[in-house]
Amino acid sequence: MALKKLVAGNWKMNGNLAALAEIEAIAAAASANAGVDVAIGVPATLIMPAAARVPGFAIGGQDCHWTESGAHTGCLSVAMLKEAGASFVIVGHSERRTDNHETSAEIAKKAQAATRGGLMAIICVGETEAERDAGAAVSVVTGQLAESVPAGSKALNTAIAYEPVWAIGTGRTPSADDVAEMHAAIRAQLVSQLGSEGAGVRILYGGSVKASNAQELLHVPDVDGALVGGASLKAADFVPIIEAGAA
Repeated sequence: MALKKLVAGNWKMNGNLAALAEIEAIAAAASANAGVDVAIGVPATLIMPAAARVPGFAIGGQDCHWTESGAHTGCLSVAMLKEAGASFVIVGHSERRTDNHETSAEIAKKAQAATRGGLMAIICVGETEAERDAGAAVSVVTGQLAESVPAGSKALNTAIAYEPVWAIGTGRTPSADDVAEMHAAIRAQLVSQLGSEGAGVRILYGGSVKASNAQELLHVPDVDGALVGGASLKAADFVPIIEAGAA
């Protein structure tokens, strides 16, 4: 089943008010390429001004807490993100799994809170270089899925981003065959967990996606879009990826 592709940017800890001009240009390209969905996850400080600058364009957060309120200094609830103008949130990125010691169980609670609160959850999974070299890549990723994707997740409010940790920001990417193998395994795991809904959950590839490799990666079987880091910061770099997804 061919799914409408989703090309999402993750600005990570980058950007300021001056950078909103890039989002304006990206939103214009999204309008011109209606065959692909486009979204940008920005730092929390930019959600409200970005949403105001490009009404109707999908702006999201990069993390959320699973509770509605409370003594969680520095955290943001789903309601706070939504009030600021977010329509989605990224959860479980490998940088948060590693740097912030987030567990898959916590990520599942965040994803459940996001969808319950009306946001789409982009749930990230991916193996390290050591895990791939040990031949454990598929088992690691499917295990993360089993623990990170809440029961009852729906295709309309959930996407999976497969990002091999060793490929993020390094310029290295797995082969098209490796990507196809992993995405097929992810699809099978989603169907096992979610039944027919699992067939409709979009699976994005992430990890050094750029204009030069987007055409190939976005047309690998079961690749339903991309989660793009550095190349999403500038419209000149990101728009060709959008166009590759629409092709």
